[in-house]
Amino acid sequence: MWERHEIEAFLALAQELHFGRTAERLGVTTGRISQVIGKLERRIGARLFERTSRTVRLTAIGQRLVEDLTPLVAGIEESVRRAVDAGRGVTGELRVAFLGEWTATVLLKAVKVFTGRHPGCRVDVREVQLFNSRASLLDGSVDLLIAAFPFDGMARGPALISERRVLAVAAGHPLAGAGSVSLEVLADHPVVQYPAVTSVEFKRDRTPERTPAGRPVPKGPVGNTFSEMLSLVAMGRGVLPVGEHSRQYYPRPDVAYVPIHDAPPIERGLVWSESNTTERVREFVRAATEAAREAATEAAAGTGTAG
Repeated sequence: MWERHEIEAFLALAQELHFGRTAERLGVTTGRISQVIGKLERRIGARLFERTSRTVRLTAIGQRLVEDLTPLVAGIEESVRRAVDAGRGVTGELRVAFLGEWTATVLLKAVKVFTGRHPGCRVDVREVQLFNSRASLLDGSVDLLIAAFPFDGMARGPALISERRVLAVAAGHPLAGAGSVSLEVLADHPVVQYPAVTSVEFKRDRTPERTPAGRPVPKGPVGNTFSEMLSLVAMGRGVLPVGEHSRQYYPRPDVAYVPIHDAPPIERGLVWSESNTTERVREFVRAATEAAREAATEAAAGTGTAG
């Protein structure tokens, strides 16, 4: 059985490939690192590292051991972190963000439910843009983001918002007065594109390369923000499939929104980095799900009363 310090020394050396830097990183002597690695190699009966006076590199056996141990260690660390979170309760700070004005209301309702349950945890709310939404999750400046699905590469919660798709076109566009359109019209007009940093699956869903019938969709210019993309639409540079909430939150006299009758709805919800699945994050997802459910029930009751 390997001791914890032995595993730490082995994985640290596998990353640094330098005994001096590994020793400095772990706060021990170079001789101690050499002693630990030598002991591990004798126990295994094979070299884990090839060493010369100038270089250190993993052997094939060493590389395989790194690949086997890394997810196990990560799993242990995650289990310990969850236990610490559970023991301390939901405290500290949680940074949540929204992408698009129409998602802010749902997020703020979730914050109200969450803080009512966990007054010891401060929630910081901020807005992100298309070009920095993914980066904010990856660099840790944001813990949770409410955004459109799919958002590949991230963990996700249940859908909190569902809305029909409409096609944004210039006010003077031939389609502006149509009662509705089919997704097939995308083959007849350039489609404004999302920035390169946007999720691949999201772009495939929102601005597909082909229509359902297989016709190629011409690509229009790229916008860096949603407002910029709508401006490109208004200039007649292309069309853009969007959610129907855009009518309310992005009303423009130079843009018309035409229903798309054969498109699936757009769903939005919370996404976060899998490595950042803390108890705070899980509790906020629960609060957001309940807040969205209550809002839907209230909306349905209001509709029934009005009818």
